[in-house]
Amino acid sequence: MATTSAPKVAIVLVNWNGLEFTAACLDSLRKVNYPDFEVIVVDNGSEHEEGKRLKIQFPEIHLIETGENLGFAGGNNVGIRKAMDGDFSHVLLLNNDTIVEPDFLNELVKVVLSQPKAGIVQPMILFLHQPKLIWSAGGKWIPDFSRSVTLGDREPTADYRVKTSQIDWATGCAMLVSRDAIAKVGLLNEQFFVYFEDVEWSLRIREAGFEIHLAESSKIYHEAGASSKKQHDEGTLSPKVFYFHVRNQLFLIRLLRKRKSSFSQILLSLGYHLGRFSLWMGYFLLRGRFQKLKSVAKGIQDGLFQSLTQQSWR
Repeated sequence: MATTSAPKVAIVLVNWNGLEFTAACLDSLRKVNYPDFEVIVVDNGSEHEEGKRLKIQFPEIHLIETGENLGFAGGNNVGIRKAMDGDFSHVLLLNNDTIVEPDFLNELVKVVLSQPKAGIVQPMILFLHQPKLIWSAGGKWIPDFSRSVTLGDREPTADYRVKTSQIDWATGCAMLVSRDAIAKVGLLNEQFFVYFEDVEWSLRIREAGFEIHLAESSKIYHEAGASSKKQHDEGTLSPKVFYFHVRNQLFLIRLLRKRKSSFSQILLSLGYHLGRFSLWMGYFLLRGRFQKLKSVAKGIQDGLFQSLTQQSWR
């Protein structure tokens, strides 16, 4: 058993028709050498009773079946609420299409213990099939354009140098979040459903006075896009991916305006992103990808004019 000073961690995985990925992730978690953690698997309305099949194969997990697809935000919130009802000090959101190193959680906890203001700690995330390339070393936020940038994106690990452990936002692919931070700011914003909810949550947690850190020595490997990259009539990415990306980027800008961004920042941000999205639409028009073109247009419409929820996400 862990000492009283060691954080007790709940690891939350959301499964949505990803049985093989989730099973591989759970198998890697069985090899983790940190002494005090439990795994909560939220089955997000998968077909073929995947949740029950995972419970048979991995009886140690806590299984919650939602009965419907609540999205990344909603599914994770189910798991977070379960963890918050227990005596866990930290909750680790972990994508189901990841494989972890046995010591990854120990290395995350080392940063937690050395950084008392840390509300979130993210591991170094590498590509599963190209493990010498970085998938994410955390995120940088450019406020004038409301732009989230992934640090280290596709850079070789041998060349990448971490200048500081502090980062602006952490990816929902793998983020260890303190109970105190969750209690203070609430849960993920379920209106986002999928994409940018991790950026919004990170910024909210930072605004509440917490820090976000990268644990460079903690390593996991990401399949990257297992649930979204499937062959469609118009390429690999579904039109829905573009819809949620566009809509949620605009949701984020509007939410930040309500909280702290200046009017000039909002104008710059809207101009920058609407310009990007217009270029996407022009490209899709030229390539004859009309479903994606319509999805971007619908994303712009909903992102600008759909009512934002007033729920506190607790």
